Amino acid sequence: MGFQLICPIRRYRKTPDDRLKLVDFYQSALGQVIYSKKHTSVEPLIEHIKSIFRIDPVPVRGYDKASGIIFLAVLLYQILIYCNCKIQKITIVQEE
Repeated sequence: MGFQLICPIRRYRKTPDDRLKLVDFYQSALGQVIYSKKHTSVEPLIEHIKSIFRIDPVPVRGYDKASGIIFLAVLLYQILIYCNCKIQKITIVQEE
């Protein structure tokens, strides 16, 4: 689909060649610019979702348990955004 995950990645003694390409890209100037945008786009959204559903700190430990709660919160947030868009469209149509 043309997406590429940019995240911190390290080089180890026996790092495979395909992973080395990811390490080189992450450490490049372009990779660092792209990764720095995470703090202005993704992090505020996650903080907003956590504050709306009051799940800060997440009440469970471990990736599997926490990811379920976070994914559910993101789904609910998307449903709320969708409903708000539908309600505003209905309101706008009724006012005309």
